[in-house]
Amino acid sequence: METDDVPVGATGADTAARVREVITAAGVSQREFARRIVMDPSKLSRSLSGTRRFTAAELARIADEGRVDAGWLLGSKPREDAAPVAEPVEGGRPLQIVRATVRLIAEHGFHAVRVADIARACATSTAAIHYHFPGRADLLEAAVRWCMDEDTARRAALLADADDAAAELRQLIELQTPRTAQQRVQWAVWLDLWAEAARSTTVGRLHAEYYRQWRETVADVVRRGVAQGVFRAEVDPGAAALALTALIDGLATQVLASGAGDGADAMHAALIAYVRSTILA
Repeated sequence: METDDVPVGATGADTAARVREVITAAGVSQREFARRIVMDPSKLSRSLSGTRRFTAAELARIADEGRVDAGWLLGSKPREDAAPVAEPVEGGRPLQIVRATVRLIAEHGFHAVRVADIARACATSTAAIHYHFPGRADLLEAAVRWCMDEDTARRAALLADADDAAAELRQLIELQTPRTAQQRVQWAVWLDLWAEAARSTTVGRLHAEYYRQWRETVADVVRRGVAQGVFRAEVDPGAAALALTALIDGLATQVLASGAGDGADAMHAALIAYVRSTILA
């Protein structure tokens, strides 16, 4: 349950107007700004429209990203009188915190990671962590959302460079094969969060939404491939997407669990063989 912990100052409309100024000055879309402050885009939209109040932590992240004083956002200080903002951290303090959280989750598991560990990794205080993310649940949700956004962005970039649907599918398989250190970190986080999704409503909702988008991406590629004639005409896109994503999950889990050096290559070969025998024309 959300708490409206913003102190009374300006009206909600005034604060929303100032946040809009920050987004405009950033020169990015509303969705991209939400990604940068690790906030659910729908929550940002509702807060800007006045149907939801910003929390203090969200305003702290907005102020950090926009290089403005949080007091000005709340209307408690004129912009010219607002306190100077501290020296910026590359990418912004919220993203620094989230990236450190993701790395520590991958190394130790979420329940073994303490806020003090995250603060130490960011060379800051636990108070600074709580300023941006009040509780562990907030950090977990932010870590999941950041991983989702990064994965979605990489998929979009790869698909944009592909020549046809068959190349697109090969690119997606390559993206999901844990060869690099970054890919292994991502998979380690996903494995830890699968278990958490079964216990947490918020993480479970994010998990379900991510997999819905992921399967739709694969199904769209298969649908294009059938239309292009590079995939078999009788292939059902939805069923193919469900089977292929499940196979990817199972094989990746085995690769990470075994730690075998050639496991990723074997996984990739098995997935390509599966596509050839069941999907390719």
